[in-house]
Amino acid sequence: MRAARLLALATTMLLTAAFGQVSPARADSGTVRISVLKGGWFIGASGGSGTLIFHGRRYPLSIGGLSAGLVFGASQTYLSGTVSHIRRPSDVAGVYGAAGAGAAVGRGVGGIVLTNEKGAVLRLQGRQTGLMVNADLSGLAISLR
Repeated sequence: MRAARLLALATTMLLTAAFGQVSPARADSGTVRISVLKGGWFIGASGGSGTLIFHGRRYPLSIGGLSAGLVFGASQTYLSGTVSHIRRPSDVAGVYGAAGAGAAVGRGVGGIVLTNEKGAVLRLQGRQTGLMVNADLSGLAISLR
């Protein structure tokens, strides 16, 4: 009886792992370029635009967000990279959250990895210009235009 339960549990775990591997294998990836302007004094806001290239087609993106915490200054950020674990362009749309601290005076270079509620993973790097000091909780919303 106990051996049968263990066998059933092991079989269930094996099937779950096998089918769990199928889903990401069917997922695809694309490239993303975005430009975001951020500014604030304790509460910050950001907005911008970008482009998703997926299966050879271009999809325009809108970017918006809010920050709360220690935020001071303004900056322009240009990011490019990849988005993975998507099946269709609309999978990129969603809310991406990050907590962090940073500073930029003049030009800065950085990278970030973010995930939305649909499982899309953004791996971005780029440069930031302006004067910005922050230690905040930020939310970034990306939508297809």
